[in-house]
Amino acid sequence: MKYAFWGTPEFAAVVLEKLIGAGFLPAIVVCNPDRPVGRKRVVTPPPVKQSILEQSEDTREQITLLQPEHPLEIRAALQDAACDFFVVAAYARILPSEILSIPRLGTVGVHPSLLPRLRGSTPIQTAILEGDAEVGTTLFVLDEQIDHGPILAQTALPDYVPDTTGYETLMRELAALSAELLIETIPRFAEGMITPRPQDETLATFTKKFATTDGFVDLEKDDPRRVMRKVLALNPEPGVYTMKDGKRMKILDAEIRDGALRLRTVQYEGKKPQTLF
Repeated sequence: MKYAFWGTPEFAAVVLEKLIGAGFLPAIVVCNPDRPVGRKRVVTPPPVKQSILEQSEDTREQITLLQPEHPLEIRAALQDAACDFFVVAAYARILPSEILSIPRLGTVGVHPSLLPRLRGSTPIQTAILEGDAEVGTTLFVLDEQIDHGPILAQTALPDYVPDTTGYETLMRELAALSAELLIETIPRFAEGMITPRPQDETLATFTKKFATTDGFVDLEKDDPRRVMRKVLALNPEPGVYTMKDGKRMKILDAEIRDGALRLRTVQYEGKKPQTLF
């Protein structure tokens, strides 16, 4: 089985690392170009590229790494590679039909929600914010619409308890779960043993990108549970903040005790984080 892996952020890097660890070595890895990061605008490789660079020399030599600004830039290279299928996990761009038509078996999309619920770019944060009792991941046949294609496999995260897990932890757990599901599903998919089932469009919901203003909380008026969910979902980005004594104060960590919100770690603008207890 020869495949190309598409993905850029840490979620994709975790999936890729586990696939490689299980012997599912991609022929090609496609991620976004290096970008300036931070206040000093240091040009930095994305997590997926960094993951490849940290592999053994033997592994690195077997993988072709491509970083196009647009997928069509690498169309010829993908055609020459003659991959059986693609795997796309958080690539952050919609692949055009000219790319999707290249692999003979099609393209497997990875989405960390129980589709058709929570389509779009922020399913994990949204699930935390909404207090979902169940979270999980879905493999589906990618098409040109957002998280729309028929489902190949789906599973819920075992032992998940809402309102207890922050974004970064849950992201890594769902990435690991996605990799496990891929490892189980890819051989059956490649052999034509899976009949994809269409998503129920009447159950589809969509997520949105979060802006800095979405992280504002009013500690006097807002429900403590709602504030706590924001702390869990929106850290580290875009962050959660309030105004105190005319100054912007980030809320980095908190807890609910006896029904009341208690701030654990805060950071005033221009200052270092401060642990309150």
